Amino acid sequence: MECVMARLSPVLKQATPVRATRGEGVYLYDADDRRYLDFTAGIGVVSTGHCHPKVVEAAQRQVGTLIHGQYTTIMHQPLLTLTDKLGEVLPPRLDSVFYMNSGSEAVEASVRLARHATGRPGVISFSGGFHGRSMGAAALTTSGGKIRAGLGPLMPGVSVAPFPYAFRYGWSVPQAVEFALRELDYLLITAAPAADQAAFIVEPVLGEGGYVPTPPEFLAGLRERADRHGILLIADEVQTGVGRTGRFWGHQHTTVTPDIMVIAKGIASGFPISAIAAPTDIMSKAWPGSQGGTYGGNAVACAAAAATLDVVREENLVQNAAEQGTRLLEGLRKVAADHPGIGDVRGLGLMVGNEFVTPAGDPDPTAAARAHAAAAERGLLLLTCGATGNVVRMIPPLVVNSAQIDDGIALWADALAAATG
Repeated sequence: MECVMARLSPVLKQATPVRATRGEGVYLYDADDRRYLDFTAGIGVVSTGHCHPKVVEAAQRQVGTLIHGQYTTIMHQPLLTLTDKLGEVLPPRLDSVFYMNSGSEAVEASVRLARHATGRPGVISFSGGFHGRSMGAAALTTSGGKIRAGLGPLMPGVSVAPFPYAFRYGWSVPQAVEFALRELDYLLITAAPAADQAAFIVEPVLGEGGYVPTPPEFLAGLRERADRHGILLIADEVQTGVGRTGRFWGHQHTTVTPDIMVIAKGIASGFPISAIAAPTDIMSKAWPGSQGGTYGGNAVACAAAAATLDVVREENLVQNAAEQGTRLLEGLRKVAADHPGIGDVRGLGLMVGNEFVTPAGDPDPTAAARAHAAAAERGLLLLTCGATGNVVRMIPPLVVNSAQIDDGIALWADALAAATG
């Protein structure tokens, strides 16, 4: 019998050439023990850095006692402990939590809850938003055509409204906000009648769509319209949550509180767990049997998440993200001043994007790709994003210090010089 060698799907492409053998803090190491400054953080996942000792210890201890306790069959202490600790940082209204494995699952759970709670079918997302790759989540996603291509028909009931991406439009932020809210109002009286809408779903910072902070005035406008029309406001905090933006939750840069919040990525420093949080009176409207899952609330992932929350608090990582994020943003803007091909540098906390444009102002993904590759060659790992891939993003772990930020900026300046020289 012929032996067949299994291989990874040829569709899986790595953003960098690194084959990592270990990680420590903000660094990854390859088989030759070459060190790389990791400003990807596993796409914002390793919030406490690679292999934080307290997270490692908590996971190791839990593996030795209970690996899997299916949470609709039995209850286990790590799930209860995590819920208590999460309750200390959740907005006061959001006092009920349901756990899953991934951001996409949590997004779809938030939509299901909103439809159950309101009895309405419609959901409005915003252009450039990324909410996942599964069927329902992909229907909400417009950060790039590759997420939706070849998958249709997608989940019905979804409408897409403009996002106030001021740089793309060539407008001021107030002009972009005014336009986006005006178009949303028009949508609510035309193609997506307000009485049919269960929810708005929005990221506090566009992630895959280009690292564009959502203006506070826009979130306030969504809150006002949601209240006026009986629509629920869902904040997709998958990438912005757990201190990433310099607040514990990205929406806390505003006075707005969502009705449902989606949590994943940085909550467990690399272990797969996600959640939605909502007021008990909304969560209780979920239909019986609509919440569950084989691996949701896994005991080891819960232990790692509880340890992550402890580290974030004990090491003041939210404040560190705010301080180091300011340092990163200011340093990158100084570098960009010498490179006219970078049209905009923007972000919140440790979530910063560099947008590349041509002399005519059009997106320039080729230049972004050259700079991204040059950075990897110099030991700085980054990712691209944006609809055309013309934004290079920086997402260091929240444990990054000033010296490491400065190293990253210097490597980036060197990479730009090589890529544009």
